[in-house]
Amino acid sequence: MAYNRYQYETSPRKLKPEYETIKKTYPKKSTARKTNKKVNVKNSRANQTKILLYVALGFSALFVISYRYSVIDKNYSDLTKLKTELGIIEKETAQLEANIESSLNLNRIEQEATELLGMKKLSPEQKVYVTLPKKDYVETSSEEIKSINSNSNWFMQIIDKIINTLK
Repeated sequence: MAYNRYQYETSPRKLKPEYETIKKTYPKKSTARKTNKKVNVKNSRANQTKILLYVALGFSALFVISYRYSVIDKNYSDLTKLKTELGIIEKETAQLEANIESSLNLNRIEQEATELLGMKKLSPEQKVYVTLPKKDYVETSSEEIKSINSNSNWFMQIIDKIINTLK
């Protein structure tokens, strides 16, 4: 037999301290990849900016569409106004044409000419007959058209006069 001097349950009891000890808890180590919190923050910011960009693009597209419809509506209202003005002007021109046609009566024109202007019909004594030759002759001018150059100096004018006398 072995000679063992240890006696079981003979150790003194441990006293509890008056204060409580703070136990630090360490995270459990895992075999999964470690992710960096900074990378996650950057990714979340990138996602937020993407979402903000999409929202801004959506609002701008809606703004462009609504602006286009407002321009179309304005042009349509301008078109209807112009059509109504055209109808009014066409009615006025039709009335004026009717007035002109009624005033173009030859008897009425003759009456106004004699009464208001004191005109008379042409008498045979006032008629003058002119006889013209049967052929029509066209004569060309034999003169040369000379332009007066006021910009030329006195020496050039003397040379031009000498050349003209020699011709």
